[in-house]
Amino acid sequence: MLGQWLDWSLDGQLPDNQHGVFPSGSYHLHAAGILELTPSTASQGAYACIFSAAIHGNETAPVELIGEWLSRLEAGSALLGAPVLVILGNLPALKAQQRFITTNLNRLFDRELHAEGEEPDRARALMAAVDDFYARHSTLAKLHYDLHTAIRDSRYPRFIVEPFAASPTEDNQWEWLAAADMQAVLHQHQHSWTFSHYSKHYHGAQSFTFELGRVALFGQNDMASLTPMLSLLTALSEGHSPAQRSASQMQFFQVHHELIRRSTDFQLCFAEDTANFNRFEPGTLLAQDGEAGDFRVGDTPLHVVFPNANVEVGARAALLVAPVN
Repeated sequence: MLGQWLDWSLDGQLPDNQHGVFPSGSYHLHAAGILELTPSTASQGAYACIFSAAIHGNETAPVELIGEWLSRLEAGSALLGAPVLVILGNLPALKAQQRFITTNLNRLFDRELHAEGEEPDRARALMAAVDDFYARHSTLAKLHYDLHTAIRDSRYPRFIVEPFAASPTEDNQWEWLAAADMQAVLHQHQHSWTFSHYSKHYHGAQSFTFELGRVALFGQNDMASLTPMLSLLTALSEGHSPAQRSASQMQFFQVHHELIRRSTDFQLCFAEDTANFNRFEPGTLLAQDGEAGDFRVGDTPLHVVFPNANVEVGARAALLVAPVN
């Protein structure tokens, strides 16, 4: 049943019967790590929801969170009122408990992707699963919450990245996210081929990347801090309006610069354990690159998010952001 789904996915061995029922709906195992839930009775105003996790294999808290939600559905303590596609992204990396196997899956969700290999093939499979799901529920509003944890500490441990796209974010999303105890929002400034961006850019979905604390092993996550997030997922899957709180409790940021590693001769000029959203004053040297040269903060103080000097050449080594209203 639903409680065995993670084991089935990691083993790559789907049961003979890939369909089943639970108290408020039915399930269909499309493939390893791709599970569709259909309500017996759909609630009016429900979204077609996608909840995804393990796009990076070492980010376990979202997997535990989805597992708890699935257990409640199976026990009947939560009722399904919306169609939901549940995705575990990088199964080999999740099994190995590492971020990725060959390349970062969360940079590959582009319909023009031509790369070959295990992670590009998985990206294509997941894009097709999203396309098919939204096509089956074309009359419903679309929503995608892609759940992650960060590789380092953060001044805002729970924050959201809003992908760049032409479709607007609904105002009520900010109130729902505030009630889910999210602490900050980061507005992307350009296309970035992440999984949440795929759903927003190509399908106009209400879509975000969530950072739910710091990377930890299974069983070592602070799940108590994610109780409000569990309530949000449950309300959306029931087809009900989630709890709301003023968005003013969250700090909003806008990306000012994307720092790209241009050569093998590259380094970030601050401590490796620097927390996300750490502030740097004008004139501070942040990076040195053999091709791009030095990068210093300009006239406006900047905060660093997702710093990682050990990315592939041509990949993002950090986002530099500033507060906005």
